[in-house]
Amino acid sequence: MDLRKLKTLVDLVSESNISELEITEAEGKVRIVKSAPAGVPMQPYMVPMSPPPAGATVVEAAVPAAAAAAAAATPVGKIIKSPMVGTFYRASAPGAKPFVDVGDTVKQGQAVCIVEAMKILNEIESEVDGVIKHVLVENGQPVEYGQALFELE
Repeated sequence: MDLRKLKTLVDLVSESNISELEITEAEGKVRIVKSAPAGVPMQPYMVPMSPPPAGATVVEAAVPAAAAAAAAATPVGKIIKSPMVGTFYRASAPGAKPFVDVGDTVKQGQAVCIVEAMKILNEIESEVDGVIKHVLVENGQPVEYGQALFELE
């Protein structure tokens, strides 16, 4: 790539809102990264790391306290999981009484919440009998497929 073309690309990146440009041509590859102005923090990003070479010593980092607390909070009893991605609702309408509360006994097939997906309200039924020990999701929070919603005793 000739110097004039490279200079033009650098000027375009510096005058635009883009922060990075990569071009691959037959002659080679050019990557231009714009640095942030002084006092403006750059957005962090993850860079994939290659595995260590054979025979290298690997030092494990300590698990952060937040990750350890999350692992400790992992439910261990019977679990009611979300069968779909959507928005979790404890009641059938705003201001209505929740389907179940902590301490309530539920039977298999009993509705315990609603997950809204694509503007459709889907009643979620318990697959097990038990007593609600914990509600693991806040009302109105997005949930993923397989995410634990309730822990039962």
